[in-house]
Amino acid sequence: MSEIKMSKRSINITIALMAFSGLLIIYVETMIVPAIPVFITFFHSTYSNVSWILTAYIITGTVSAAIFGKVADIVGKKKVFLLLGIIYTIAISFGGFAHTLDELIAVRAVQGIGFGMIPIAFAIINDVVPREKLALAQGIMSATFAIGSGIGLVLGSYITETLGWQWDFHTAIPVAIILLILTYIFIRENTVTGKQKIDFAGVSMLGAGLVLLIFGLSEGEHYGWYSHLIIGMFILAFILFAAFTYFESHYKYAFINMKLLKKRNIFLSNIVGLFAMAAMYFLFFTVPTLLQDPSPVGFGKTVFYSGLIMFPATVMNMVFAPVAARIIKHRGPRLSIIIGLSVDIVGFWLLYLYRATIPEILLDTMFVGAGISLMLVGIINVLLTSTPRANAGEATGMNTVFRDIGMSIAPAVGGALETMYTLKVTVGVQIINGIPTKIQLPFPDSTAYNYIYLIGVIFVILGFIFTAFMKKTKIES
Repeated sequence: MSEIKMSKRSINITIALMAFSGLLIIYVETMIVPAIPVFITFFHSTYSNVSWILTAYIITGTVSAAIFGKVADIVGKKKVFLLLGIIYTIAISFGGFAHTLDELIAVRAVQGIGFGMIPIAFAIINDVVPREKLALAQGIMSATFAIGSGIGLVLGSYITETLGWQWDFHTAIPVAIILLILTYIFIRENTVTGKQKIDFAGVSMLGAGLVLLIFGLSEGEHYGWYSHLIIGMFILAFILFAAFTYFESHYKYAFINMKLLKKRNIFLSNIVGLFAMAAMYFLFFTVPTLLQDPSPVGFGKTVFYSGLIMFPATVMNMVFAPVAARIIKHRGPRLSIIIGLSVDIVGFWLLYLYRATIPEILLDTMFVGAGISLMLVGIINVLLTSTPRANAGEATGMNTVFRDIGMSIAPAVGGALETMYTLKVTVGVQIINGIPTKIQLPFPDSTAYNYIYLIGVIFVILGFIFTAFMKKTKIES
């Protein structure tokens, strides 16, 4: 696909609107992060069950990105972007009215379909931005993601604490409608590649395999890790992943383009993206719980306070996105990824060793936020500079699939560990038959967090190993 010729003003408007879409989606996703402990109390559920609020969204987002990244190349990116935006807006309109955990998970699953807007937004930018300015444009996109995360953590936690978690969804509705209107007016449609078949079989195998894998990880403690059910889930997931890999290698219209994936940098950037997003979601899923759970297992802070403590991490994410763009412009994206991994391993190691005070947690999460930004901007630039423009939507959709797999695994693993390793804490007293009786509830203990952050360190080390095999690339100014 050739680059679309547009005026500088039109290009800037396109970048702004696509960045705004990313800001909105990340805001809505991040606003519920500080509310994880609230959901556990509100729905009288467990950490592993509540993790499905994040996981269901991510799994359907994975499928959506896989399907609609390809559809966007076929029928037009603007059309598909608007369709997903409408689905997304309808879903968040129902989110605040969920009365049970199952209802909220179902709404979040539908909402995840709209997550496919993000790879299409990247592809739209790739269509209109000159190659020599692409790193800066992607840096702007990543920076607005960080802004969305910051707004979600602070404003979302404040809304949750003052109005209730339901209003997190209600307040996002008018913003989503405005985005749809502006996109319809200002975004130009790209040329299309013609009719092709959609790989529903491949998508179904990947989606089913992910559901089985995540179910096994999140419910292993409940049913028993060595029970026939859980072992069967893992075996079936492995079979489906193997069948998926074989099928995608031989099917003409596979949504995972194995020819693209065989290119070294494309394959490696996708794998590193998986580990990067898993590491980030370990942070998002666990830090609010650690801050809000009562002493001695936590700090007993409010929802809003936990959002404020996590906010500097998103500021670091925003600050280091343009830094990554400059590194990429002069030294190439591989160096940006390596620096990001180095910073991240420091952050997770500090979380593993030093988290006894609020200032320590604040510093640790800032390291992780900076490292994630440097990694993600580098990864998307390695991917897009290694991919023909005609396959941009397909490639970014494929990258989102890998990143979503990492994002879906992290809450499941984190929730399982938080459910496995607990300490009962007295949270009140009730009178039973005239006798005062302590109310004790289980909360994750230090062992759970030790394992979670140690796994984060391991994931970053694996990212180092795969990055070492990337070819050096450079975007010339």
